[in-house]
Amino acid sequence: MTLRAGYLAALGVTDWRQRRRLAVQPEKAARTPAAADEAALGAVGPGAGAQPPTGMTGPATPRLQPGPAADSWELLAGEVAACTRCALHRSRNCTVFGVGDRQARWLIVGEAPGAEEDRRGEPFVGRAGKLLDSMLRAIGLSRQQVYIANILKCRPPDNRTPLPAEVAQCLPYLERQVALLRPSIMLAVGSVAAQNLLGTDAPVGRLRGRVHAFGSARTPLVVTYHPAYLLRSPGEKRRAWEDLKFARRVAGAPVA
Repeated sequence: MTLRAGYLAALGVTDWRQRRRLAVQPEKAARTPAAADEAALGAVGPGAGAQPPTGMTGPATPRLQPGPAADSWELLAGEVAACTRCALHRSRNCTVFGVGDRQARWLIVGEAPGAEEDRRGEPFVGRAGKLLDSMLRAIGLSRQQVYIANILKCRPPDNRTPLPAEVAQCLPYLERQVALLRPSIMLAVGSVAAQNLLGTDAPVGRLRGRVHAFGSARTPLVVTYHPAYLLRSPGEKRRAWEDLKFARRVAGAPVA
């Protein structure tokens, strides 16, 4: 089995053929000498000090709001666990802070906890979590090598879409996680995560295939489909595979 076939098998994609090169926006992107021939990519170095493409899209006003001067993972986790900022605290079993390597280069951001996540206190478990694990394995990563979090830390009743007021109260927690983690790349999965991180109402289909930027650090951000959506629409897994390869290249480690 070839390396590519192994990736596709892990993702659950069969008989895949790439028909065109994935376009990258914007046109003017900072390049490293080693990636000069990657005309379609905004090359981002793997180090924490790498400069993102100069024309990356993102909110007009940086949304990153740093926490206290002595902010730490322990302080932030304690604040989240005790949070009563919105009404969701009344119906939660527990908060879902995030999980993974707190020095990871990759930050995966989803929408909100579901029923199983609310019981276990861990994001992306169940069928969607297993598919996310397969998606990560497809590009040579494991759950232990990335950090995974959600826009909301508490489950909305009946898994409804988060309300704007709930996002406004909870998003600063994620922004502080980003400031502590300082990831090389963010992967937003699903429309709710992508739209709230980028301050847009554009659908995922229009946000894919481009390098966006998040916060004052201009962290490179790539958008793809939510694993739960892929479970309902398996025909979109091929596009998700394109997104994963694209994100891997943006992070500075090309996929074979």
